[in-house]
Amino acid sequence: MRETEAVVAANRFGLGAAPGEIRAIAGDPRGALKAQLAGAAPLIGQALPGSHELLAGALQLRADAAGERQAGSPQLAAAVQTIRDLYAPAHAAEVLARFREAVSSQRSFLERLVHFWSNHFAVSVDKVQVLGLAGAMEREAIRPHVLGSFAGMLLAVEQHPAMLLYLDNQASMGSHSQAARLAGRRGRTLGLNENLGREILELHTLGVDGGYTQEDVRALATLVSGWSIGGGQGRLRGGEPGRFHFRSAFHEPGAQRLLGRRYGEEGLAQGERALRDLARHPATARHLAGKLARHFVADEPPPTLVESLAQVWLRTEGDLRSVYGALLDAAVAWEKPLAKFKTPADYIHSTWRALQLPVAQRDVRLFEQLGQRPFAPGSPAGWPDRSADWDGPAALMKRLEWAQESGGQLGSRRNARQLAVESLGPLWSASSAEAVARAQDAAQALTLWLGSPEFMRR
Repeated sequence: MRETEAVVAANRFGLGAAPGEIRAIAGDPRGALKAQLAGAAPLIGQALPGSHELLAGALQLRADAAGERQAGSPQLAAAVQTIRDLYAPAHAAEVLARFREAVSSQRSFLERLVHFWSNHFAVSVDKVQVLGLAGAMEREAIRPHVLGSFAGMLLAVEQHPAMLLYLDNQASMGSHSQAARLAGRRGRTLGLNENLGREILELHTLGVDGGYTQEDVRALATLVSGWSIGGGQGRLRGGEPGRFHFRSAFHEPGAQRLLGRRYGEEGLAQGERALRDLARHPATARHLAGKLARHFVADEPPPTLVESLAQVWLRTEGDLRSVYGALLDAAVAWEKPLAKFKTPADYIHSTWRALQLPVAQRDVRLFEQLGQRPFAPGSPAGWPDRSADWDGPAALMKRLEWAQESGGQLGSRRNARQLAVESLGPLWSASSAEAVARAQDAAQALTLWLGSPEFMRR
C-alpha cells in the first residue's frame, strides 16, 4: 500500500519518479510531499532578465523607430531591431530554465503547483507583446506566491506587465477620467477595456458560473482602470519604464459597486481591495478547489473533496499551503492510481526524470512537436486538464513515434525492465511487463515502456 502511494506521490502529485525516488519516500509518501511545502518556494533563473528590463528595451526600440520614421529613413526595417528579435532569446532562456527545474527538482510537487497556477493565469506568447514576458511572469508573480495567500498571487499577477499587455489594460481608462475628458475635447474617443475585468471574474476568481453579471464585469474593469505600465510615450508617459504604474488620470473617479459591495474612491487601493475580496469569495473557493481536485485527482473529482477544499480555502482566507495540505490529507486523492492521462508536458517531464536525461535547448522543440508549446495555450483559459483533450489517436501516435525514436537512440544504454519498476513500482502491470520482457531487443523494450498505458498516465 505504501509503495503504491509512493508511486502516486511521485507521478500524480509530482512530475514523475526519478530513479530511487519511490523507494526513498515509500515509508511516508504523504509526509514527503508535505515536507516539500516547508520553507520558501525555490526561485529560478536569477540571471534571466526581468520583465521591466525587457520592456524598457522594447520601449527604447519604439522610440528609435519613431525617430527613424520622423527622419524619413528608407532603412527603417533594417535599422530598428524588432520586439520579437529582442524577446525571442529571453523566451527561449525562460523555457529552458523551467524545463531544467522540472527535470532536476527535488520538490516536484511544488514545481507542479507552479505550473498549475501559471496555466490558471495563462498568457499566451502567440501575442508577440508577451513573448519575452510570460516566463518572467511565472518567475516574478507566481513562483514567489505559490506557498502564500491566493490574494497575494492574484494581485501580483494582475499587476504584472505580461497580464496587463495580454489583456490590453495598459491604456484602459474610465469614461469620466481626466484623460478621457481631455481626449474628448480633442475630438478623440478613448475608453474602458473590459478584457482584464472579464477574465479576472470568469477565469481567475469566481468562475463562469460564479454569479456575476455584465454590470460586474464593467465595474471591475472600471476599478482596475489606470493599471498600466510605466515608461511609454504620449498619453502613456510617466512611471518607471517597464514596471507596473498606476495612471491616476486614467482611473475612473468615484465609487463603484461590484457583486453588491460598494467600493469608495481610493485610487489604486480601490481595485486592490476588490481583488482581495474576490480572492476570499465563496465562488472563488469552489471554482479553484474544483480546478485543483481535477488536476490532481480525477477529470470529474468527487464533490465531497471539492467542498472540503473549498471550506479550508474559506476558513484560511485562501492560504494556499493549507489548501494543499488538505488535498494531501484527503483519502480519496489516493484511491485511484493512474486516473489522469498525462499532458504532453507531463509526458516529457516524467520521461526526462525517469531517464535522467540532460536538458538541452534542442529538446524544447519536443513540447511543440507533441502539442503543448510552453506558454502558448492560445487563450486566457489556458491548457485543458481533462484526458479527452489529450488522448486522441493523432496525439497518441505522435508520442509513440517519439518513443520509438528514443528507443532506437537510448535502448542500448538503458534497462527498460528496471526503469519500469523504478518509475511505476507495483502499478507496472503484468501484461506490460510481459511485453517488455518479450521485446526483440533493448531498443524495442524501451519503446514499449515509454508507450505503455501505465507510463502514459499519472
